[in-house]
Amino acid sequence: MPVSTRRQRQHEEHLAYRLHGSCYLNITYHCTLRCAFCPKFNGSWEVQNIDLLLTREPQADEVLAAIGDPGDDREIVFCGLGEPTLNLPVLLDVARALKAQGKRIRLNTDGLANLVHGRDVSPELAEVVDAVSISMNTQDEVLYERHCRPKQAGAFQAMQDFARQAGEQGMAVTLTAIDGLEGVDIGACEQIASELGVGFRRRVLDVVG
Repeated sequence: MPVSTRRQRQHEEHLAYRLHGSCYLNITYHCTLRCAFCPKFNGSWEVQNIDLLLTREPQADEVLAAIGDPGDDREIVFCGLGEPTLNLPVLLDVARALKAQGKRIRLNTDGLANLVHGRDVSPELAEVVDAVSISMNTQDEVLYERHCRPKQAGAFQAMQDFARQAGEQGMAVTLTAIDGLEGVDIGACEQIASELGVGFRRRVLDVVG
């Protein structure tokens, strides 16, 4: 067996991991952004000493099996170090199954799902997702382009549009920005959230998980 194949099979995948009383789901390694501050672009796929590197896209039944019994979980959070909405069918299937068990569902996202999929996916998400946390990260497009390095044009505005649409669909929306990231004005970020009619949370640079 080739060494690369052995290494891939020996690597333990963490499709579900538990922190702070919640169950976090790691359903993709792909991302819409290439954030300069993201651990994976600085040589690490670990969050709280949990290796989140994936080498493939898992299926819904695999994710549900990895969760096991969610009875004690305060909420289920789609997170990981990839962008969960890039594996949208699996996200929706898993969330639907867990929602049927009465679980609260939260999505941590870059807010670019509509841009990537070319349509408004917020109605589909609203059927199974209670809360959305969106990484706005900065207060303007110039800083966003520099720090987040989006793969598609118009990402900063698309993220804000998604925040507004998600709120209109009834999901509890929170924008987050990173205190300590060069040039970021937390007050200005909070003002944008206020203007969009959504919540705001300050994050701290290099504190993950």
